[in-house]
This record gives sequence, C-alpha cells and structure tokens, in this order.
Amino acid sequence: MASRDDIVIEITPQVLLKAYACGIFPMAESCDDPALYWIEPQQRGILPLNAMHVPKRLARTVRQGSYEIRIDHDFEAVIDGCALSRPGRRTTWINRRIRGLYRDLFDAGYCHTVEAWAGNRLVGGLYGVALNGAFFGESMFSYERDASKIALVYLAARLAHGGFRLLDTQFVTAHLARFGAVEVPRKAYQRLLTEATSADADWWSWPKDRRVTGAEALATIAA
Repeated sequence: MASRDDIVIEITPQVLLKAYACGIFPMAESCDDPALYWIEPQQRGILPLNAMHVPKRLARTVRQGSYEIRIDHDFEAVIDGCALSRPGRRTTWINRRIRGLYRDLFDAGYCHTVEAWAGNRLVGGLYGVALNGAFFGESMFSYERDASKIALVYLAARLAHGGFRLLDTQFVTAHLARFGAVEVPRKAYQRLLTEATSADADWWSWPKDRRVTGAEALATIAA
C-alpha cells in the first residue's frame, strides 16, 4: 500500500517514528520529487537474527578484518553513498526531505550507521532506524567489494548483542536473500513488530569506541 503524503501535514521525526511503530515507512519517487509516499507492503522483508546465513567466503573476509568498522561516525557520507546512482539504478529515492528527516533522527539518537573504512576512506555502509527492539534498515551502499556485506554482518551482530528482536529489510532482494532474508505477510509482520517495539534493546551494548573483531561479530550471530 502506498499513498502520497498530504502537503498540508508536516512530517516530523516524531511522526516518522510513529509510522515505523505502525509498520509504515516513507519513500520518494525520485531525488527530485519533493513528495513522500507512505509504504506498507503486503509482504514484508525481514532478516531473522537467529537464522542469518553468512557465506563462507564472506566469513573469511570478515575474519581478516580488511576494513575498520565505525558506528555513527559520518552520517552525511553514508547517506551520500546510499543516494548515488549505480549500475542497475540510475536514480534514487533519497530526496532532500528524506535527508533532513533522517539527519534529525540521527541527531536524536534513533538513526544509526554502520560504516566500513579503508584508512581514511569510507568504502561502504548502511543506515537505519532503531526503535526499542526493532531496527528498520533503510539503505546500503558499497564502493569496494564486500564492504556493504561486511557492514550488514556487523549490524546483525550489534543487534543480536544488544537484544534486538527484529531486523526489518522492507523488501527482499537477491542480495539479502543470500543472508537468509525472507518475506512475511503483513499480519505476521505486525505481530513481530509489536513484540519488538515492546521489548528493550541497547544499540550501545557495544560502546561506540569498542573495536569488535570479525571473529567476535560472527560468533555473536551464531550464538
């Protein structure tokens, strides 16, 4: 279900959080379209934290620690990366209003980033919204091989370590399906969402400056 937002109604970060709690999220038609659409899919993508699959080759790469993983370090660079066109996607849904709303959520402590760095260069990452025991993944990007995949592994590990119940991926792509993402009907999703948003969780159960090794991240997912 999608509906164009009424221009009379101001969408604030508080309105956005309430929408997430109801199972609705916003998207824009393109980066040049100032309007937002509220989306509530009939089939919702989730990545079960207790059944995530990490391919063997990727697990080896994660253990090697090729990239430094930073948390909430550079929101603007992450959303810039997510907004870039790439092969197979010439445009983006991240418009100015999306940027402003999620920047406000980031400043308020609800929006978070997981970033892969090679030296002083950001090479991949993702961002999303944490609300109690639910995390709503928004977008991810990669400039180097496996960078966004490694960020996803570290995200799942942080969520599992912090007691999160739900990792919402919105939709299931072939990329996410390799990690075990599945579709669930709207009613089943609503039950999972209610349970997750009623639970306590801690994004900072691993402190921001805590260096989590690849082996530790993989062990946390497998626990």
